[in-house]
Amino acid sequence: MKNSILAGLVAVLAIACAEKPQEKPMYTLFVGTYTDGDSEGIYTYSFDANTGELSNQKLAAKLTNPSYLAISEDKKNLYAVQETADFDSLGGGVTAFRLEKGMLELQNSRGTQGAHPCHVSLSGNGQLAVANYTGGNVSIFTLNEDGSLAENPQVIDHKPLDSVKTSHAHMAQFTPEGLMVTDLGLDAVKRYQKEEEKFTPAEQFSLTFKDGAGPRHFTFGKGVQLLYVINELNSTISVFEKDAGDNYEEVQVVPTLAADFDGESFCADIHLSPDGKFLYGSNRGENTIVIFKVDQDSGRLDLVGRESVRGDWPRNFSMDPTGEFLLVANKKTSNIVVFKRDLEKGTLTFLNETSHPNPVCLVFE
Repeated sequence: MKNSILAGLVAVLAIACAEKPQEKPMYTLFVGTYTDGDSEGIYTYSFDANTGELSNQKLAAKLTNPSYLAISEDKKNLYAVQETADFDSLGGGVTAFRLEKGMLELQNSRGTQGAHPCHVSLSGNGQLAVANYTGGNVSIFTLNEDGSLAENPQVIDHKPLDSVKTSHAHMAQFTPEGLMVTDLGLDAVKRYQKEEEKFTPAEQFSLTFKDGAGPRHFTFGKGVQLLYVINELNSTISVFEKDAGDNYEEVQVVPTLAADFDGESFCADIHLSPDGKFLYGSNRGENTIVIFKVDQDSGRLDLVGRESVRGDWPRNFSMDPTGEFLLVANKKTSNIVVFKRDLEKGTLTFLNETSHPNPVCLVFE
């Protein structure tokens, strides 16, 4: 009898343990801002991946207009642009920090040799690229062993590429083949390959877009077989597929705005879900996150719907490390909004919002 009771208790405990959800860790969220208002620089929050709650706001570093951030793969360094035209005589700046347990320690800053740097990315093997929007160029830095910025970056200048349009480099991202740069002013994505430590134009140098499209940010699917580009000025997403000759060909263009939307709107950010099943984009003006389902064979997009961001001017957004939450930085209403993501449908459900001055970039450690 006692053995039966003991066996029953063990079974009940086993079921209870199996049903108890696995506790998720706390993550550190870094927030980049514009500092022309109440913000002083880069901030951190603790993010609870069990509840979706943000807490414990701290000023991590005082810095001018740290509007875009990037964290190294080993989590030892964080980099921030200084989106200004007067860091030095040539334009804006980029700053390197040592990162440890959510704390930032200044290493050094360098001029980017172009005005208003708006994007920074890392190669994973010792290089950093900065896109200078007003400068119309890209600066490629070598990183020292401790992650600090070395002197004398390579500068790729887009201004001579077109005598009619004005270059506005908006994103520079390293790829297995080299580097890709969106140029909003030239309505093009430029491809570069690495040769003898320098980046030079690739065989397919330019992916062209409709005049006035304004390609801004991009992301890859299926490795680099698919390329998704969000176009700021005509509110569309362009889908490219790589052919057998290593060239990207446009296979689809989809609108990001509702058919009945009447007003000005400008796209900003774009991200694929971790499983590659859904693509999200932000609309500043319509003030929504648009949601697409990705066909797992062709990579083409089908509209799921759109979700209000509960604020104004959604600049950057990010998914947390679990992929279960999506966070939006609303610049004009100074709030960060947290949504729960339906992993099967891709849809978003509002959870909470946190007031924060001029947020424009969200990056998880």
